[in-house]
Amino acid sequence: MSSSPLATEVPQKVPHAAEARGGATAKPYSTFGSPRLRQRDLLKIYAWYRVAIALVLLGLFASGISRGAVGTLHPALYLNTAITYAVLNVAWLLFLYPGGFKTTPLRIGSILGSDILAFLLLIQASGGLNSGVGYLMLTSCAVGSLLLDRRMGAFLAAVASIAVIAQQLFGILVGHAETQDIVSAGSLGILLFTCVTALQYLSTHIRLANQKAEQERRQAQHLQRLTQQIVAQMRTGVLVLDGDNRPELVNRAAQQLLGMKWGTTGELSTEVQKALDALKSNPHRNSDIIQGGGRSELRASLTTLAHGNHSSSLVFLEDNRKLVQQAQQLKLASLGRLTGSIAHEVRNPLSAISHAAELLAESTTISSEDRQLTEIICRHSQRVNQIIENVMQLSRRRATQPQKLDLCQWAKEFLRDYHAGSTPETEIILTLPPASVYARFDPDQMAQVVTNLCNNAVRHSRIASGRASAELMISYNRERECAELDLLDQGTGVPEEHKEQIFEPFFTTETSGAGLGLYIARELCESNRANLYYCRSQDSRSCFRVEFANAQQIF
Repeated sequence: MSSSPLATEVPQKVPHAAEARGGATAKPYSTFGSPRLRQRDLLKIYAWYRVAIALVLLGLFASGISRGAVGTLHPALYLNTAITYAVLNVAWLLFLYPGGFKTTPLRIGSILGSDILAFLLLIQASGGLNSGVGYLMLTSCAVGSLLLDRRMGAFLAAVASIAVIAQQLFGILVGHAETQDIVSAGSLGILLFTCVTALQYLSTHIRLANQKAEQERRQAQHLQRLTQQIVAQMRTGVLVLDGDNRPELVNRAAQQLLGMKWGTTGELSTEVQKALDALKSNPHRNSDIIQGGGRSELRASLTTLAHGNHSSSLVFLEDNRKLVQQAQQLKLASLGRLTGSIAHEVRNPLSAISHAAELLAESTTISSEDRQLTEIICRHSQRVNQIIENVMQLSRRRATQPQKLDLCQWAKEFLRDYHAGSTPETEIILTLPPASVYARFDPDQMAQVVTNLCNNAVRHSRIASGRASAELMISYNRERECAELDLLDQGTGVPEEHKEQIFEPFFTTETSGAGLGLYIARELCESNRANLYYCRSQDSRSCFRVEFANAQQIF
């Protein structure tokens, strides 16, 4: 399925498919043109035909080639009629040509009526129907049956037939015609009616077939546009490749997932091509995980499309975060049952241990060394209790309710609330782009994520520089068409070997803390179809980045 961009935004075809970016548009239906266009074309042909036939009739008489056939009875009448007819036909052609042969039925009837009158005069000047001029009226009546309605076409044929018969009767009365000419005139009249009736019958069926074909064409165009818009709005990327792995069709989701710039026509990256080649070469495996744009992981499913001697590859790209989210839901369901047991089996004895340690610490008979031991018991009891609370928070987490929000405005409101609950020396600098940036997320869950990241950034900045400061930066990734939220601090950063481990549950490099903060933050981000990862900023500062999904995707 631009618009958009698919849209409005529709799937795009790259130049290898000889189509413009934005999707394969329906080709014009050429088997039957529009009725108005066919009328103009027929009138144009007939106008040139009238000029040609007038010049032929005039040329035959002037050259003497048809001597004894035309203009035998009244040569002067024939010559004057032929000249006048030729001049009128040229004038009609010059009149209709600038306007694209647009005219009214009244004018068309006048043209055809003048043709019949001219042919009757030429028949009279040639001594009757034996000259063959009368058969030229077949063309005029045939054109009238196509350009005019049924009644006008039949009326024109009737006028021509009556006029020819009356002319022959007049010829008999004055002695210029024979009785046999009446039979010829009647035969010509029958032929005119037969021609008009047959053409009207065919014209009616062609018109009905044209209307049916037009309806089917419009329905096909409607279905095509509908399909394009559905494909364009899908979260699943659709990619069609030719035999040389060149993109023939790319929808917007595929561009975002692969990191392709909207509007460009470049090739796929080498890594993606190698991954797809590996899928093609393995007939027993039709899907695999490939690296997408940024740090995202994609599940690519490949199907071969055979057409003639050529074959294409249809690739569906799906953000692996969706699959992770489904697995997470199963995991949380199991975790919920586990935490119920933990709350009953661990917290009750833990509460008894903590309470006993507090009572022992209040005793006046214990030594200072024993008092320090009781403090250790209480501190670690609180730590274990906090771990249980964090685990239970994961299992009790409510369903995500994403909203399309202005991330810049949301960040301002978040920092106002964050500073209200933090120490006075805490400083979070907010950096915003000049234009608004929109993203889809649950504001409450994202506030929990950013609060955790801000706390970590402030703590590590204080350790490294003595200042409790950090920077919250909002930006828009034009390559992937998505919003990004960065938390930058002045700390030493995460060692290379710990970059992925820091998001594992219960992993921590400090003596305090449960090691669940970043794990919960990533889980919440994945529930909001966002990606949380650690990187270095352009000025080499430590950075945790939240990369949101495209805000325009609705499926």
